[in-house]
Amino acid sequence: MKEGVGRGGLWNRINHRHKEMFSLTIDDIKRLIEDGEHRCLELKKSTGELKDAMHSACAFLNSEGGWLIFGVTPDSHKIIGQIVTDRTQQEISAALNGLEPKYDVLVEYVDIPERDGYKLIAIYFQAFVWGAIPYTYKDRPYYRVESTTKAMPREMFIDRMYRSNPKKYAWERLEADRVKLEDLNEQRIRGALRLGVERGRMYPSSLTDPLPEVLEKLELLTEDGKPNNAAAFLFGTNSYAYPQFKLRLARFKGNDKLEFIDNQQIKGNFFDLLDAGMSFFFKHLSLSGKVVGLVREEHLEIPEEALREALINALCHRQYEIYNLSIGIAIYDDFIEIESPGSFPPQLNADTIKEPHISYPRNHIIASVLYRATFLENWGSGAKRIIDACRLKSVAEPIWREQSDCV
Repeated sequence: MKEGVGRGGLWNRINHRHKEMFSLTIDDIKRLIEDGEHRCLELKKSTGELKDAMHSACAFLNSEGGWLIFGVTPDSHKIIGQIVTDRTQQEISAALNGLEPKYDVLVEYVDIPERDGYKLIAIYFQAFVWGAIPYTYKDRPYYRVESTTKAMPREMFIDRMYRSNPKKYAWERLEADRVKLEDLNEQRIRGALRLGVERGRMYPSSLTDPLPEVLEKLELLTEDGKPNNAAAFLFGTNSYAYPQFKLRLARFKGNDKLEFIDNQQIKGNFFDLLDAGMSFFFKHLSLSGKVVGLVREEHLEIPEEALREALINALCHRQYEIYNLSIGIAIYDDFIEIESPGSFPPQLNADTIKEPHISYPRNHIIASVLYRATFLENWGSGAKRIIDACRLKSVAEPIWREQSDCV
């Protein structure tokens, strides 16, 4: 296909249709449908399938955009068209009104030369823009997986809502469930403040300021002065209300999950889980040591710095809205696997995370507090720090992957 005539060229032209007053022809339609349905094309025999078609329209708007064409058989790609009446146009308009937020769309009616009075109906939907509110049809969101339209998972919808307005929809900003100020561990809070002051990331006055004032400055309180979810995760003492504040720890025999040597589940706040995870590493990994001066230095077979950084990143950046999943540490004979519920930010993937990049924290408040308390470095350096620590000890470079709603 030639650029400007084939599918890609048509989509480029349609993006600027309002400026160019561009209209489809029957030849354009034939080129669009010649390969059949795919991620960006849905074919319907007639507007009798409007309801199902609007699910796909919603899915296009939440994915990479695409064409919705009526008057073509999906299996044979045969152009049959239909009679278009005023009632047909009213029904299409009413169906499009079911999309939220409202979408200004131009409906094309294309004559079929071989069938007098019959027309094809073609509608193009723009691709989703990250940071926008996800679309719904009749209050339900949909998205596209290859040539299939599917109901959008709740976690994906919540994540997109959060990205559209983090201050309004972010899980960490919501009021904590059954957590009061007295349920926060003040000793942990003061300890974090002290670390921040020592490294110049917090003002010395924070050490003596009243606790509510400190928490407010760290964005750990709601507008009415109650602890939010970020405060509960970082410093809470009663984690029973949060099933996601849990760490699964396992040492397996061999390199599969058939036989346990050790199996634990730990609940608690960030500091409890970090301490438990690091203790588990020291319990099950081999130590080597040498005397330097008058001090014996001991090192894990996998660098402690890399393990600590990976665990902190998992705790900080996991998707806490997924309440039924928890962070897992699995130690095998030949490797360690750390899994964190959620997905990569849209700007990164399993390969680009290893390259220089800016920071895309999912949980801005949690990341900010951990940075100020020196548990976390900023500017997207976590992956590089893990890789560098492994290289320094001649340990194989770690691998990132995304699978089953986890990284």
